[in-house]
Amino acid sequence: MIAATAPAPGLVDRHGRTISYLRISVTDRCDLRCRYCMAEHMTFLPKSAILSLEEIAVIAERFIARGITKIRLTGGEPLVRRDIAELVKRLGHHIGAGLDELTMTTNGNALAQHAPAMVAAGIRRINVSLDSRDPETFRYITRHGDVARVIEGILAARDAGLSVKINLVALKGLNEHEIAPMLEWCIAERLDLTLIETMPLGQIDEDRADRFVPLTAVFDELAGRFSLVRDTHRSGGPARYWRVDGTQTKLGLISPLTANFCDTCNRVRLTTEGVLYTCLGHDDQVDLKTILRSEGVDGLDVALDAAMQTKPARHEFDIAAAAPAVARHMSVTGG
Repeated sequence: MIAATAPAPGLVDRHGRTISYLRISVTDRCDLRCRYCMAEHMTFLPKSAILSLEEIAVIAERFIARGITKIRLTGGEPLVRRDIAELVKRLGHHIGAGLDELTMTTNGNALAQHAPAMVAAGIRRINVSLDSRDPETFRYITRHGDVARVIEGILAARDAGLSVKINLVALKGLNEHEIAPMLEWCIAERLDLTLIETMPLGQIDEDRADRFVPLTAVFDELAGRFSLVRDTHRSGGPARYWRVDGTQTKLGLISPLTANFCDTCNRVRLTTEGVLYTCLGHDDQVDLKTILRSEGVDGLDVALDAAMQTKPARHEFDIAAAAPAVARHMSVTGG
């Protein structure tokens, strides 16, 4: 095991924003192929190119020492990585000792199997990507997914004690008509719902502009059907929240195009290759894997301080642009 070193000053970027949230992509692989996220035929990284789980843990622990209080494990699909439970267990030991929260975003395919271990490791809240409850629409969006299996996993996770938030990417012509019924279902099942605008990341097989739905319009429609009360709840991420009055359900909106949230950005992302991106929409990067392997943990502090000076003020997403904002897919950076 690589030994960690003493705590160091917190991470503050050149715009004065305190960085307290790390998203870690533990794998670029996924057992689904969602159309807005990935091409149908993806080329994945060889095993030799990715961080070991030990290296992920060491880097994460150094971030905790530098003031990171929330870590989200993502992919790809994190639950397809072998021994992911061991990483969750190790990071879970830091909850209450520098780390306030450890969470995960998953597609739900293997959730029923893993939920009890996640609770035992200290995870209390997860996000599940679910863009449709209609079997045919879900299969089309994911290219081959089984929505019944995902819903089974969601309910198993809830019953195991996890707070579950559904993530739904609004897609014109595919699931617009399902958004209000999805919120009704979440209310009935005591789940939260966050709606997300599709983002121009990576080359895919469709034109994202054809699928883009502005959440401003979606919210106006929902507000006409549900009693929505602005909520001060903060999850540490970019969502703005409303409470469905009289229920336990919160509605979140992540709208990077129609309501930019960069002014309060507190996040950085670590890829499965060990590359640190300070912004989802830019290519500025620091190769933490190479630094860790060549200089050890002490080299990470210098690299993290340098990375803070490269974090841009905001992304430059343009859904109508001919090319995506960055070439890498969301599954590489971490959803």
